[in-house]
This record gives sequence, C-alpha cells and structure tokens, in this order.
Amino acid sequence: MPPFPFSAVLFDCDGVLVDSEPITNRVLAGMLGELGWQLSTEEAMNTFTGKAVKDEAALIESKTGFRITDEWLANFRARRNEALERDLVAIPRAPEAIREIHAMLAGRIACASGADRHKVELQLAKVGLLDFFQGRIFSGHEMPRSKPHPDVYLAAAKALGVDPRRCAIVEDTVTGAMAGVAAGATVFGYSTGESGHSGPGPLLSVGAVRVFSDMAELPALLSGYGLQAA
Repeated sequence: MPPFPFSAVLFDCDGVLVDSEPITNRVLAGMLGELGWQLSTEEAMNTFTGKAVKDEAALIESKTGFRITDEWLANFRARRNEALERDLVAIPRAPEAIREIHAMLAGRIACASGADRHKVELQLAKVGLLDFFQGRIFSGHEMPRSKPHPDVYLAAAKALGVDPRRCAIVEDTVTGAMAGVAAGATVFGYSTGESGHSGPGPLLSVGAVRVFSDMAELPALLSGYGLQAA
C-alpha cells in the first residue's frame, strides 16, 4: 500500500464528530425567543451554525435590543450543556472512522473546534471519543481569532509538530472550511444535505477538495488522496 498521504488529520467537532447542532440551536432559539426574536430551530441553525454565539452579539442586539452579557452567555452554555448531556449522539459511523484513522496515523489526530473547550470535551466524552483526542483538543475560544480565521487549525498543527500543508482537515461548514483553507491544509467537506451542514457546492466553492456524505467513506478517501509532498 502507498504511504498515508497526510502527516495528521484535524477534525472539527460539531456536525463532524457529534450531531450537536440541532440540540444547541434548539436551546439558542428558545433563549432568543425569550428576548423577543422568534426563530425555529432550523432558522437558528441556518443563522448560527459554524459561528460562536459570542461573535454574533451585534446581530442578536440588532434583533432584540438586548446587549449580550457574560451572564447571559453563561446561562446559555449551562442550558445547552444540560441538553447535550441528555440528548447528544455521535455522527453516524464517525466513531468507527476515528478509530481507523487514529490507528493509521499512530494517534496524530486532533479536534479543532470553534466551540468552548468544556463543550468539546463534554461532547467527545458523551460519545466515547475523548480518549482518541485527549491532549489534542483546541478551542477557538482560546485563540486570538475564531473561524473562519485559521488560528485554531494552525495551533493544532503546531502542537502536533506538523506543517499545516501536510494536514487534512474535515469540516462541514463554509466557515470551518475557510479556516482550513486559510491554514494551508487540504479540506474535506462532510455534507449530508441536512440542516446545519453546508451544501457540497458552497464547500467546494471555498476550497474543499472533496465532499462526502458518509463517515464510513472517510478513511479510504483520505488514504487514497494523492497529496504531493510540500
């Protein structure tokens, strides 16, 4: 077999490893409704997926007249975390794909999310994936800039001791794919046609090299990609 063409694989979390977006946005829509902005869960997903709520404070204020506070954000995260603890499941076949890729790369994988660290760790633990990423979890909240800027992916690659150009990144939103492309990595887009995931066209338009719809396809898709050495 030819050598695996990437030195590391970096994964987004929400919508790639865990099916969290409907849960998070259900809670968010409810709390925005309490402020006077009535949104369905699907409308909230279309508006906020791939973005940090704290970064959308100006939009929320323009719709509600309410200036987002640290207290409100803390309440949102607490209610969100309670719902995730109760209802979260893994993306179908993602755990099997992670185990296979982890073995292929002798553990050189990381999770680089725009979400806060507590949420990422809670979610990975809930679906049984935390051990595969322990010590290699990176939060956009801890970076100078969030996605679509590349900071979280650059930090993950640096921590793994890998040139970002030798990394594959798995993302499901345009915002995240833009971050991966900006980091200089090779981006693979996961898109199922469901709300919360960007469509194949938008993902390809911002630089994803392949789009796939079943996590069972990912190990072979990565191992068969003809990446030239940087």
